[in-house]
Amino acid sequence: MAKVAFIGLGVMGYPMAGHLKTKGGHDVTVYNRTFAKAAKWVEEFGGTAKNTPREAAEGADIVFCCVGNDDDLRGVILGEDGAFSGMGTGSILVDHTTASADVARELYAIGKEQQIGFIDAPVSGGQAGAENGVLTVMCGGDEDVFAKAEGAINSFARSCLLMGESGAGQLTKMVNQICIGGLLQGLSEAMNFGSKAGLDMEKVINVISKGAAGSWQMENRGKTMVDGKFDFGFAVDWMRKDLGICLAEAKNNGARLPVTALVDQFYAQVQGRGGNRWDTSSLIHLLAND
Repeated sequence: MAKVAFIGLGVMGYPMAGHLKTKGGHDVTVYNRTFAKAAKWVEEFGGTAKNTPREAAEGADIVFCCVGNDDDLRGVILGEDGAFSGMGTGSILVDHTTASADVARELYAIGKEQQIGFIDAPVSGGQAGAENGVLTVMCGGDEDVFAKAEGAINSFARSCLLMGESGAGQLTKMVNQICIGGLLQGLSEAMNFGSKAGLDMEKVINVISKGAAGSWQMENRGKTMVDGKFDFGFAVDWMRKDLGICLAEAKNNGARLPVTALVDQFYAQVQGRGGNRWDTSSLIHLLAND
């Protein structure tokens, strides 16, 4: 058992912190920008809630973090009330935020100066993966630091792998999001085509999901796409944030992302229809309701 802290109790962080307590058996202290959410977590799982990231991080062996973006991340880690101010020599900060590789490298360097380990560790698997403790975690950082944190991360992970040096976790998550964006556009076109053709789409999904066209998205989103249900899952706003990170990084490394750029604009159209909080599978709405 380790003394750990968790900063950011959103739809992902709340259950992830819970698994650290229930499955990992760790002593967990939490912080959330809205204190009532932290108090609710303590009521459900036990542990302790604090008013600042610094207070939550004090005395912790490992501090976990899952917030919105680069600026949110700097806000909870740096400064007088940031987590780094409360962390001791040899402690580790594991960041599960989907953010840029640049901010990961920045925080890694600052942590290094303070003898604090930093692992960028974005996740894939969505809210359901977090709630069920079966996330995929892609990590970047030093091998010895990762080895110390891996056991605790496995409290909510099905797969956890060190991908390379600092920033490699975020770069891997970008690859993940690029794959998902293109796949969802193809799936949207296929589901809409089958519906227009008058096919029984439940049967179609059942048969083709077993072959080369099969995917997690088809198995878990195909039927709801056909039914036009999008009021759950990974929000379009979040996906556009992630794709923006991918497109910015592509300018740095020279990679061409023509389909990703196009899909990003399709998501902008979904936002224009009021679908900011719809699941990413809502791309089909543009085709079915043209």
